[in-house]
Amino acid sequence: MNVRYTADPVRFERMSTEEVRQTFLIDTLFPEDRISMVYSDVDRAIVGSAVPATKPLSLASAPELRAETFCERRELGVLNIGGPGTVTVDGVEHPLAGRDGLYVGRGSKVVTFASDSARTPARYYLLSFPAHADHPTVRIRQSEAEPVRLGSSEGANQRTIHKLIHPGGARSCQLVMGFTVLEPGSVWNTMPPHTHERRMEVYLYFDLPAGGRVFHFMGRPEATRHLVVADGQAVISPSWSIHCGVGTGAYAFCWGMGGENQAFDDMDHLTLDQLR
Repeated sequence: MNVRYTADPVRFERMSTEEVRQTFLIDTLFPEDRISMVYSDVDRAIVGSAVPATKPLSLASAPELRAETFCERRELGVLNIGGPGTVTVDGVEHPLAGRDGLYVGRGSKVVTFASDSARTPARYYLLSFPAHADHPTVRIRQSEAEPVRLGSSEGANQRTIHKLIHPGGARSCQLVMGFTVLEPGSVWNTMPPHTHERRMEVYLYFDLPAGGRVFHFMGRPEATRHLVVADGQAVISPSWSIHCGVGTGAYAFCWGMGGENQAFDDMDHLTLDQLR
């Protein structure tokens, strides 16, 4: 498990492009037949992936957790962005099609990931936070997720938000998670941007066009920087940072948050004239 220590806003403004990428960009996700994980000191989030191409994969604990099982003191959100597969939690099978999600509650002991086909393996995106309450493990199909349609074609930001894990859906301790899909011809996400001082957030970009990229903006509003992000890469966004992006074509991204509260609309909105 790779451990990341995040820079504060003052150091961030002095960092080179490579230092920003090494600190905030996760470009090691989705290797086949292994589980990859990054531990962030920001709200102790763990960002990971599991791609069981030719064999099932089991989620184990790590020395950094000092726990017998991964979910001993943690909750876990799963989003499948690949082919169909099954996640088994303590002997109970949860089939997941593409863009289906799963919440795995604290105290779950045995978690395994499998694919229906080696030709089109499941690609499981994982996001975990410490948990201080027990909630049941539950599958959330894309068709069951609460959709919110935002933006316009004129603003090139027409998109649909699908809420998976939130107080009005699958319950959790602190994890809030879902994904957003941009319509063809739309390229901007979260514009105008916002911050939320009470939560950190992780963005995973997926379903980009072949060779496509997203230019992800971050930093304090008065001192922004950008990351060039490829398909299947994630960005750690501290509470003090804006988070928005523009792509070379339409795409999707998974957003996941943890921190002080679970209020999806608890945002500190910004206007474009505040950005530098």
